[in-house]
Amino acid sequence: MNNKVVNRQKIRYRIRKKVFGTPTAPRLSVFRSNSDIYAQLIDDTNGATIASASSRDKALKGITGTKSEKAKQVGAAVAAKAVALGVTKCVFDRNGYLYHGRVQNLADGAREGGLQF
Repeated sequence: MNNKVVNRQKIRYRIRKKVFGTPTAPRLSVFRSNSDIYAQLIDDTNGATIASASSRDKALKGITGTKSEKAKQVGAAVAAKAVALGVTKCVFDRNGYLYHGRVQNLADGAREGGLQF
């Protein structure tokens, strides 16, 4: 495997040792591809996804702008779904990515949408 991928995997394991989602405070997990961004609220005790949003969703597909602007919209969308289900607190799992750029914009959008972490 690529050295960059191996290093990110080590960071992911280190983060996941500390971050755990519960039904009252699920884990907000981020996946970033080259073109899109995905976010999930995960309850690790039951092993279930509570809510999810991505830049590929039908509601967000027509939004134009930079990838960072789309990430902020995805964060707001996942926060809106969570608040509708009664979840206001979560723990943030950056999934090995730097807290910068699209990952930070997604987190800011989620905070503006009503999630606390």
